[in-house]
Amino acid sequence: MDILYIVAVGVLSVLYAWTLYNIPILVSGVRHLRRSGKERRKFSSPSKERLPIVSIIVPVKDEEKVVGRLLDALLKLDYPPEKKEIVIVEDGSVDKTVKICRGYTDRYPYQVRLVRRSVSDGKPSALTYALQYVKGEIVAVFDADSVPEPDALMRAAEYFEDESIAALQGRPYSINADENMLSKFISYEEAVRYETYLGGKDVLNLFVPLTGSCYFVRRSVLDEVGEWDDGSLSEDMELSARLVEGGYKIRYASNVRSWQENPASLNQLFRQRVRWFRGCMEVSLKYGKLLKRWDRGCIDAEVTLFGPFIFVLFLLGYSLGICTFLGSIHPDMLFKVMAQGAMLLTTVTLFLIGMALFYMTKPRKVTNLLWLSFVYAYWSVQSLIALCALVQIVLKRPKRWVKTAKTGTIINNVV
Repeated sequence: MDILYIVAVGVLSVLYAWTLYNIPILVSGVRHLRRSGKERRKFSSPSKERLPIVSIIVPVKDEEKVVGRLLDALLKLDYPPEKKEIVIVEDGSVDKTVKICRGYTDRYPYQVRLVRRSVSDGKPSALTYALQYVKGEIVAVFDADSVPEPDALMRAAEYFEDESIAALQGRPYSINADENMLSKFISYEEAVRYETYLGGKDVLNLFVPLTGSCYFVRRSVLDEVGEWDDGSLSEDMELSARLVEGGYKIRYASNVRSWQENPASLNQLFRQRVRWFRGCMEVSLKYGKLLKRWDRGCIDAEVTLFGPFIFVLFLLGYSLGICTFLGSIHPDMLFKVMAQGAMLLTTVTLFLIGMALFYMTKPRKVTNLLWLSFVYAYWSVQSLIALCALVQIVLKRPKRWVKTAKTGTIINNVV
């Protein structure tokens, strides 16, 4: 049998298996989403005596447009000042970031601390460097463009009342969703990703990954599994994989909310997602051993980390379907049905997403149907970005931490 035929059938089989595997997760996530509004109103604040000390680490580099906004929000958090510390780790800024941060350390010397590094080599290294200066039982990480809601720490503390929880991922919201069509779509993408996908995983006790900002980890657990991997382009995913490997539990908290800036240009999106996808792919390869554990959390972790590869496979499967439909290739009936079925499945899925966006966008009007073409374009771009990341790995291109530039744009109302 032709080796290319076997590979093609294997690709299509993986796509079907991936889709069938994720359906129960998405269904559970939808149910979670329906309940989330009621659950958010239920909140019992732990007593002040039981509240843990929280150390908030903020890695910054050339963030003059946003860092002041973040520090204002952190200082306004509804949490006892004596049980909260803010550690800013400055990573080689050449703008006014240091001057702005020093203004806050001068005004709030008992709450804000600035530490500086002589060498700048990425966020993971900066987080590890800052860890030696913190004293909290819980370590929180926020990016410089974040704006956490006032009750974020208090709600996170409620989750950590459960001793079995080692880490917690909060819910980021877009602060610039209405800036343009791209930023709006990314905000919808994140809504589905967090509320449906991660929400479903949390309900089913599966692998919940940390996503870079608005997350919390017990300091004792960090001491046990080790700090952030300086060589990783996706330090959040790498730490998540290490946590699940060690048998630790990560929860998703939809009511621990923070606002942040999403890419508003294709250039920003490309630079950000290439790093994300490549980092996730490398973590997937590094932790392939999780599949040997026969534990559903470990298996789900590896399936999740394999996600960027699926983007590439979907692109290939869709292309095979088009080729068989147009008669460019003449396979047997089984292959033809599988290929065209995969193409149809992808098309229907993208169409349904587009229609959902049509109904979600208010007010409803005919021009909202433009979402349909945008869904296809966005999916194609994501697949090509994943392919680019894969090519970088295959060609062993040097790793380079590329930060996503922030503009400080606020389009949406922040609570």
